[in-house]
Amino acid sequence: MPKLYHSPHSRSSRVVSQLMLMGKLDAVEVICVDIIKGDGSGRKDPKNAHPEGKVPYLITDTGETIRESGAIMMYLDELFGQPLSPKPGAPGRGPYLSWMHYYGGVLEPALVAAFTGVEHPALVGTFRTMVEVGAQLESGLKDGPFLLGDDLSVADLIMASAFLWAPHLMPESPEIKAWVARVAAAQDTPVMEAFEAQAQEGLSLMQPA
Repeated sequence: MPKLYHSPHSRSSRVVSQLMLMGKLDAVEVICVDIIKGDGSGRKDPKNAHPEGKVPYLITDTGETIRESGAIMMYLDELFGQPLSPKPGAPGRGPYLSWMHYYGGVLEPALVAAFTGVEHPALVGTFRTMVEVGAQLESGLKDGPFLLGDDLSVADLIMASAFLWAPHLMPESPEIKAWVARVAAAQDTPVMEAFEAQAQEGLSLMQPA
């Protein structure tokens, strides 16, 4: 059984939500660990197999390790028959791959720069800004309610997760706001919140004295 290292209310939460959507949460061992958070709280948990103490981190059945949200989400989708992505050669596969890599290569750097207030010509020249991100999202949503058209995909989950985490950085666009709301509505928020609360309670009980 694959092992997923997860910390409540973190970047790994979108992976747990994906597993819930696919009905495969019980097919993966979720190991809850503490992490050092942006405000300095938390700790580097010795139980966490990630070499940098981050999440998510996946260990496959064969012992291979996978890091980075996009790679883990693509792997799990493919492992369970690709219910949330186009198969190789199918229509939409190119845009799907592009959005999955756009998240880590553009959106997250631009989002973190905006969140921290860091401004530098090299950052803008390499990653652009949230203005350009918003324009790309609006363009991607012109042909349907989701990034690949009519069907929710892993690309929607990872891209929208950024704005569910930091709604104040969401572009001022009715189309984007409506899309984020649709992606959120597709996920079982009450069940996810209950899972996260239980995971957090378990971590709190295991904190060193």
